[in-house]
Amino acid sequence: MATSLDRIPSKPSRPARGGTGPAPPRRVPLPLLLAGLCLALPLSLVCGAALGASGLSWAEVTRYLWAGLTGGAIGPDEVPAYTIVWELRLPRAVLAAVVGAGLSAIGVAVQAMVRNALADPFVLGISSGAAVGANAVLIFGAMGALGIWALSTAAFLSALLAMLLVYAVARTERGLTPLRLVLTGTAMYYGFSAVTTFMVFAAERGEAARSAMMWLLGSLSGANWAAVPIAAGAVLAGLAHLGWSARRLNALAMGDETAAALGVDPGRLRKELFLVSAAVTGAVVAVSGAIGFVGLMVPHAARMLVGADHRRLLAVAPLAGAVLLIWVDILSRVVLAPAELPVGVLTAVIGVPCFILLMRRRAYSFGGI
Repeated sequence: MATSLDRIPSKPSRPARGGTGPAPPRRVPLPLLLAGLCLALPLSLVCGAALGASGLSWAEVTRYLWAGLTGGAIGPDEVPAYTIVWELRLPRAVLAAVVGAGLSAIGVAVQAMVRNALADPFVLGISSGAAVGANAVLIFGAMGALGIWALSTAAFLSALLAMLLVYAVARTERGLTPLRLVLTGTAMYYGFSAVTTFMVFAAERGEAARSAMMWLLGSLSGANWAAVPIAAGAVLAGLAHLGWSARRLNALAMGDETAAALGVDPGRLRKELFLVSAAVTGAVVAVSGAIGFVGLMVPHAARMLVGADHRRLLAVAPLAGAVLLIWVDILSRVVLAPAELPVGVLTAVIGVPCFILLMRRRAYSFGGI
């Protein structure tokens, strides 16, 4: 028996022949797009392990990757090069893919949750909250007993505290409303940013302040294999929940009254999305810093390619975000080699003109949000 959710339209209807509205943008066949992205992802990972300031041939990189995957032997004189490929570059590329996928998927969810085309994973103030904990470690050496886990742990815990604060302030008797979430998240963002700025100015060591600024602008320079499972687990769990909720997201994007008429409880769904978004954003920001524009730009680009159906969006956006961030991270390492640019700087440089071009497309209506 069909449920009310089964009757939710998967894409906007085309204007009648002879109508005055703009023609809808052409959609890319979903199987073709997914096949291309699934092929591009492993190729991008190999490129991420091969490209960098240290000049290594493709043959060497391929051999080291094969040795790492199969447990093969390498010569003593090859250990430094093998370490660069397997212990430094590859985990960094994998973590870039995880972070890109997480930010893109949460961007889709947040835009549906608050019904705002300008929303991204950081609109809830979670990232700026995580920055407070991260800066406390980088500048003042807080939680030093945790060693290499101090930064990620402090960032994640402060992100959770920021989530609880935003939830407590935004919640009303009617639950979580889109406007209160956006306003509360924006206010908290500025408040936490003021705290982190004060901490940077209060730093006695210039190198500590520089490290804090690199983290605030987003960086994957500290990536290692130990950080991958935690971030990947959080992102995969978030993707699973969002994929299961795709039809309800379609209903929520149409408005609370329409969602309720289709049997979806908007308040309950927003609570679920808020918790998932905060947890995934906190886990991702804890290992990469605040990388902007990915969660804003990729969902809109995916809508332009496959339409507004969240079942399609949540299949395409994470893969596209993963591939994008791998290549942005590669650029951050090679543009000014051997120096390194913050990843967030390049995502803004790429994202701003792309977003302007997207807004100039008359056929695109920002998913009807």
